[in-house]
Parts: sequence; C-alpha cells; structure tokens
Amino acid sequence: MTWHASVLTLFPEMFPGPLGVSLAGRALDAQIWMLDVRDIRDSATDKHRSVDDTPAGGGPGMVLRADILAAAIDAADPAKDRPRLLMSPRGRPLTQSRVTELAQGPGAVLLCGRFEGVDQRVIEARGLEEVSIGDYVLSGGELAAMVLIDTCIRLLPGVMGKLASGTEESFSEGLLEYPQYTRPQEFEGRPIPQVLTSGDHAKIAAWRRGQAEELTRSRRPDLWTAKIASMRPKNTTDG
Repeated sequence: MTWHASVLTLFPEMFPGPLGVSLAGRALDAQIWMLDVRDIRDSATDKHRSVDDTPAGGGPGMVLRADILAAAIDAADPAKDRPRLLMSPRGRPLTQSRVTELAQGPGAVLLCGRFEGVDQRVIEARGLEEVSIGDYVLSGGELAAMVLIDTCIRLLPGVMGKLASGTEESFSEGLLEYPQYTRPQEFEGRPIPQVLTSGDHAKIAAWRRGQAEELTRSRRPDLWTAKIASMRPKNTTDG
C-alpha cells in the first residue's frame, strides 16, 4: 500500500517544496508515497472564496470556519481511514514513536492552520489530532506539515539505503545520537577518537552508547529522565 499524505492548505503552491528533492523526492517519483495537496478555498461556497471570519467574542485576527474546513476534510478523506492531523502550536509534541506509528499506517490527512486558528467545533466534529513540532509559532502549518511528512517518509520501506541508518540515530532508543567522524584522520589538530579506528566493534559500540548517554544527560535531561524511568523494573504483585 502506498503511503498517502493529503495536505489541506491555503497555499498549495508551497508543495511539494523540499519534499520534492533528496530522499523524499526520489521516493515520491518511485511512488513509495503519494502527495495530494488541496486548496481549502476550493471548499468555499461564496464568489469570494471566503474561508475565515471574525472571532466569536471579539479579538484580533480571523478564524478559519468550521463548515469550510469540514467540507475540505470530507473531500480529502471520504474513506475516513487515515489519521487527521491539525498542525498547531498547542498540540501534543511530535515524537519519534508517534512518527513510527504514522509511518506504519496508510498515511495522514494534514490540515495547515492560518490566521488566529481554527474553529474548535471542526476539531471536535472531525476528530482532529493536534500536533506541534516545537514550542514556537510559525506563520502557518505548512512548514510543520512538511516536517511531519518528511519524518514519516524516511521510515518507509525502500526509502533509506541502509536499515541501520534509521535505527542508530537520535531518539530511536530514547537517546540523542553519538558524535560522528570521517576522514581526514586529523582536522586542525583534532584526531578521530582512537577507539573508532581500533577495529574492536564491542568497544566501539560501548563508546558510542556512552557518548549518546552523556549527550542526552547534558542536553536533554527530560529525555534522560524518561529513559531512566523506562529502564526501571515495573512493580509486580503475585496473584
């Protein structure tokens, strides 16, 4: 089954953008995944193709209308067989485990918000899962949608050259990735760590693990705490 991404946006010309080059672009050409980009304005019902209105209760900016968005979602996903995601700074943080789940499924419908936000009623009525790629605010959800799609595509069978490339990197085991080195042997007085040229695979693996743990402890204490918690044996009681 081809992994299918449907993107609902006010700026369809932004796609495929970076998704059309490198690994994602080659996979798209090879039909490992497919991209369906839809202009939200196509679901508007007036001659001006209006998609937003002023916030109920007052306030600045405009809000995307529930009826217009519902029509766009229904047209993009009539089978209702894919997760429906709203790219939103208030959503749950995107994690590698969630990416893996999405990549193993049939694809996703991604709604790219704009303006002051989206009418809450369409989020509830269409079961939208709000997803955030970080604690900052973008001009719209398009770049966030590209990030999410890219993270999924690289996990699809046949996209990456070596399976190890996808399993020995940041977050795959709850740790940041260890430092990488390549030729030349010495750069501006900095040599490649001797253990990496020793040929002793057990020592190399141990060194890499130690480096990954130290980087995670120092840079992402939240990840390290979660990793330690996951390693603790669960309490059991005899029945």
